[in-house]
Parts: sequence; structure tokens; C-alpha cells
Amino acid sequence: MVIGSCFPAGQTLLTGSNILSVNDLYFQTKKNIIEYLYICMQRIRPVTMDKKKGIGFDALFSSASMGIIVVDEKGVMVLVNPFLLKQFGYTEAEIVGERIEKLIPMRFHSRHTHHVHNYNEHPKSRPMGLGMDLFAARKDGSEFPVEVSLGNYETAQGKFTIAFVSDISKRKEAEQALIQLNAELEEKIEERTLSLTGTVKQLANQIAETEAKDAELKRVNSFLNNIWSHAEAIIFVTDTNGFIKMFNPTAEKQLGYRANEVIDKVTPLIFHDEQEIAGNTREVSEQLHADIKPGFPTLAAKADVGLPNEWEVNYVRKAGNKFPVSLTITAMRNVRGEIDGYLGIAINIFERKKAENDLRVALEKEKDLSELKSRFVSMASHEFRTPLSTVLSSAYLISKYTDTDDHPKREKHVQRIVLSVNMLTDILNDFLSVGKIEEGKIQVRYSGFNVAQHVQSIISELSGLLKKGQVTSYNHKGNDMVELDPGLLKHIVMNLVSNAIKFSPEYAEIEVLSETTDRSLTISFTDKGMGISEEDQQHLFERFFRGNNVTNIQGTGLGLHIVSKYAELMNGAVTCTSKLGEGTTFEVSFNFQKQDN
Repeated sequence: MVIGSCFPAGQTLLTGSNILSVNDLYFQTKKNIIEYLYICMQRIRPVTMDKKKGIGFDALFSSASMGIIVVDEKGVMVLVNPFLLKQFGYTEAEIVGERIEKLIPMRFHSRHTHHVHNYNEHPKSRPMGLGMDLFAARKDGSEFPVEVSLGNYETAQGKFTIAFVSDISKRKEAEQALIQLNAELEEKIEERTLSLTGTVKQLANQIAETEAKDAELKRVNSFLNNIWSHAEAIIFVTDTNGFIKMFNPTAEKQLGYRANEVIDKVTPLIFHDEQEIAGNTREVSEQLHADIKPGFPTLAAKADVGLPNEWEVNYVRKAGNKFPVSLTITAMRNVRGEIDGYLGIAINIFERKKAENDLRVALEKEKDLSELKSRFVSMASHEFRTPLSTVLSSAYLISKYTDTDDHPKREKHVQRIVLSVNMLTDILNDFLSVGKIEEGKIQVRYSGFNVAQHVQSIISELSGLLKKGQVTSYNHKGNDMVELDPGLLKHIVMNLVSNAIKFSPEYAEIEVLSETTDRSLTISFTDKGMGISEEDQQHLFERFFRGNNVTNIQGTGLGLHIVSKYAELMNGAVTCTSKLGEGTTFEVSFNFQKQDN
């Protein structure tokens, strides 16, 4: 804390046993400034006056072991102590009256002038350049690091700043030496650390490699053990003479022998059919151009010379029944390349053989169906020709009926044309519907509607198709409201009702029943028509399929296929119950819980 800022005019300062009035201080001589400087020093760094020992202000100023400068508000040095002159190599006459920048390196002059101005605007006691490295310039131009503490006071002559300058070259050298020592120490520590880290890393790598090898060995052993114990394959190991040395659990399970019944007692020939082995012996002898003896050498001959050694043979269980296997015999060789024994792996291929047979049968059926589809395409082409011929003939006849009295005849032929066009439209719609189904373009649009009214309305629309004496009856049980796609349901009902009309004789009754529960809707369509054979029922919902007993009735074979696909789209299914000559019932059921809205 400094005098000028702490003791305004009119106040007093207590120093020792004397009370001084600031108004009484009038500085005219060097002694006045020194005495006032002492007061400032006493506030910053308290000292005690000892009058008995004769310590005065001049002694303090002249003998101080740090440089002291007093600068006026213009930055001109007005007072310096001897220690400072010695620090900078000047005489008092050379610097008193000069600007303070004379003691500062040239590169800081412009900046320092700005700092002096700011300090004069807001003076206070503080270290100069806190947190910065400060430098001073000697007379010979050399620079040295310093610490500067600032104080300020004001008198009648003006404002003054006191600077206490300490040369910290030795401390900086010590700090630099310590930094260097620390750097060298850090470097050595880093070297040792790197060396130790390298050693540790190398050791860790070795440990990791060992652990990895152990883990890999355990993994391989576990893998082999799992294969041996759980693989769905018969695995056995023999010696060079063919006697079984190892026999896995699957071999026990599939062949019916216990391991202790075969190990060191028999060869794998016990699992083979003798006649089959004899045939295999002849085959191998021809392939290797060698005389192979029947028995185990037949199984090992190809493995001995490094050839692929795979067989499809029939194994014989202990119980006597046979099953097909894919057998591989491999020679096991030691590091010298000598054969130590044989590894046999046999896979039960019964299911594969069955699947191959089923596929063969399916391919034959597909071939038959393909031929059948070609026939149905020809039939569909015929279906186009018939209504077109009807349209053509009716149009020709209409042109001949020119009289007014011929109007009923014209109307009759117009209706024939309309029916033929509708027939063509239905055929084309069937083809388009199949195309959309195959491409996945049919969108199900669920909505709530009255199913009883909907079905009754559809049946009413089809009343014009009824043959002479035919009648339709419809009954509904349960809740009327359902949530399905009304458009798709209409197509299903129309197709099945029109089929029932088409394939039923005159004066026949067609019965439609619908029933709803909380979880489902079931609609049945029963006719008294010609019926469907059990053989035809297997293909009833396939594209282009028509029963053998309806080839003389118009149709494309697409309707029931479309019905089944539409039902599937609404989480439904179609079933058929029929007997030839008695009639047919189609039942369509929908599960409400599975609907995806």
C-alpha cells in the first residue's frame, strides 16, 4: 500500500511515536524525497527506526540491496539509488532527468510508454508485469531479467511513482539449471521407462502368444471333442491292419454296437454287406490297375496312394437293417509320412436319398403339370374364340334384322353380345388378377361392413346366371359386422357362387351359409353338382388346373387359384370337400386375430 493512495491531504500518518501531517510535508530537497520514500517503504515493507543506533533515511536509501527509482508522471527519472546505478552501469548524472525507457530494451519502448500512461490513470501498488518475464537494459546494451514492484504517491510538486528493481539473473540461472536438470532427469526416466516398457511389452507379448497358443490348443481340443461327441456322423479310427481303435457315440447310436464290442476286436467290415464289398473290390482293382484283396484293403486302397476315397454304401446295423451312408476313409500319416492308421467318417444319407427321390417324383409331376398347363392355355385360347364367334355371328344377324317387328330378335342377339363381352372381360380379369398376385401388387384394404348384407347383395347380382329351376339360399349366424376387404371378399363369393351355378344341373339348390364368432368368419358354398375327384382335389388351387370331368364346360382354371390367394391375403384359407356325382362344398375361413391393419 502506498502513501499517496492511503493518506489524502489533511490526514495524518502514525510512524513510531511521531504523528506527521501530509499537509506539512513539503519536498524541496533530496532529503525530503528520501524521507517520504522511507514512509512508503515502511508501509510496503515495515521497518523500525532506531535513533540510538543512528540509522537514518539516507542510509536506508543508499545502502538498500535493490535498485530504487523515483519517476515523475511524465516518466522522467528524478531520483535513483547507488545500487541501481551499479546494476545498470550508469552515473547519476547520466540517467537522472532521462526517461525511464532508457533502462528498458528498445523493443519494449513503445509498449512501455502506453503502460506508463495507463498506470498514471489508475495508480496502485502492485508487482509490475505479473506473470510475465521482465528485462532491463544496462548501459553497455546487455539485458538481464528483473522483478519490479511499483508504488505511487502525490505531493504538491506532482505525482510520483517508486519502482523497486531486483536483478533476478541468479535465480533465473538457477531456475534454468533446474529446468535443464529436470529435463535431463525426465529424459533418463523416459529412456528407462521406454526400456522397461519395451521389456514389459515383449514379456506381455510372449505371455499373450503363449496364452493364445494355449487357448487355440484348448479351442481345437474342445472343437475336436465336440465333433467327436456330438457330430451327427459315424467316426472311427483304425490301426494299419484295420482293427478299430476309437468309436464315437454317434457310431454307437446309429450302428447299435457299444464301443467295447468293437475296439481292438473287429474291423469296419462288420458294418458292410459282403456282396457290396465284393463289387467294390472289383471296381477299385480296375481303377488302380491292381489286384486288391477283398476286405479292409478294399476300403483303404485309394487312401494308401493319396486318391480321393469316398463311397456311397449301405451300412448294416447290429440289428440287421440297412441304411445308406456317404463313407470317407483317410490315411493318417506321421511326420515321416508313414501311415499310422485310418480315419473313417460315415454320414447317414437316408434323408438325402429320400429327398432326392421325392425331388425326382416332384420333377416328374412338374413335367406332367407343365404339359397340363400347356393344354389349359390352349383351352383358354378356345374360350376367347367362342365368345368372339358369338359376337361376330350375333352382330351379323342384327344387321339382317331391319324391320320394326324384328326388334325382339335384335334384343336377343344384343344380350348374347353383352354376355360374350362380359365373359371375355371375366377371362381377362382373371389373367390380370393372377399377374398382380404373382407381382405382389394386390393391396388389402380392411374396413368394417355388414357381411350378411354384402353376401346377400352379391348373390342377388348373380341371379341372372341361374339355370332353369336353380335356386340359391343364404343364411347367416352371429354378428353381422366384420372387418375385411369387401372387394376381395366379393370376388371370392362371386367366383364360388358362379362355379356352383355353372357346375350344378337345372332345378338344383345352391346353399350359402356364413357364421361369425369373436375370432373368425366362415362362409360355405354347397352345390349338388358333378363333384370333384380326389385326384383332382390335390391340384384344385393351382393355376390353369381344371378337373377331368369339366373339360366340356367353359372356364380357364384360374378362378379357384385366385380365390385361394385372396383368402391368404386376408389371413384366410379355402378347403374343399367333394364326392363325384354328389356335389361339392367349399369353405372359406378368416381369422380376425391375425389381421394386420
